[in-house]
Parts: sequence; C-alpha cells; structure tokens
Amino acid sequence: MKIPEITILAIESSCDDTGVAVIKGNQVLSNLVANQEIHSRYGGVVPELASRAHLSNITPTVDLALKDAGISHDKIDAVAYTIGPGLNGSLLVGTSFAKAWAWANDLPTVPVHHMRAHILAHFLAPNPAPDFPFLCMTVSGGHTQIVHVHSPSKMEVIGTTLDDAAGEAFDKVAKLIGLPYP
Repeated sequence: MKIPEITILAIESSCDDTGVAVIKGNQVLSNLVANQEIHSRYGGVVPELASRAHLSNITPTVDLALKDAGISHDKIDAVAYTIGPGLNGSLLVGTSFAKAWAWANDLPTVPVHHMRAHILAHFLAPNPAPDFPFLCMTVSGGHTQIVHVHSPSKMEVIGTTLDDAAGEAFDKVAKLIGLPYP
C-alpha cells in the first residue's frame, strides 16, 4: 500500500487517554499516551473527569510528541483527529484542539473514525501492508464490530453489538472477580 510522504500530527481523545502521534508516510516518528490515573479510584471511566483531564494533557502531550519526533510545528502537513465513536466530551476536546492548532498553523484537518483507525493502525511500518479484502473484528471499549475491509477507504460493518460490547463485558467480569481497573 503506497502511502504519501506527508507528516501528520494525529490526536486521539475518544475516551480517557490522550494519544498523540507524529506520522510521516507510514512511519511512526513519535507515539505518546497521557494516561488518566484518576479513573482507577472509581473503577471505571468518569466521562466528565476524562474531558477535564484531556484539557490538561493535550497541549503538553502534543509538544512532547513533536519534540520526540524531532520536528517543529512548521514541518507538519495536516492534523488528524478522532471524530468518534467515543465519549462526547472527550471527543470535543480533541476536535477543538486539533481544529484550532490546524487553523493557527494554516493546515488542513483530517477527521478519523476511531474504529477504522484501529483496523488500519496495524499496517503502519514495520508491519506489512494488508491484502485486501479481509474480514476484521474490532473490540474497543463500548464498540465491537465485524467489518469487511475492502480497501483503506471502503469498509462495511456487517455486524455490531446491540447492547453491551465485548470490551464492556470484559470490564464487568474483571470488576466482578476483583481485578483492579487497568
């Protein structure tokens, strides 16, 4: 799969962790996650606390990701950000930051579907490019899907959970048997 040699600042804020990466072509130059330890005392994610923590974490995480990548903001070609699915407040923080940062640097933005990104992230270097089409199962927090992946831009959801997702069931069983929050 030929990927253009552009440099993207990618921001992920769909739930409780603030993720920031700098990607050039299909090479990951930096990949940072600011964890939110506050949720462990509640045994799960508290959406309002997650949103507030994103507000505190996003700027320093972006700054550190650029530093770790060894590039300055003027070497970024576009800003990608998670549009969903996820927690509305968390998504709003990431979206607002990404759009403001892109606007301030006169850059285009790239909205990214959270579940599609889970599928395609496995094919960044050094992993081999996939052979299309393929069938994929995604399990992420409150979303579980079976997806027929025709190409990087064409995916068909052929099955999804109707109530509790596999990730939620895992979390509930872990709590029931006394395992600590991640």
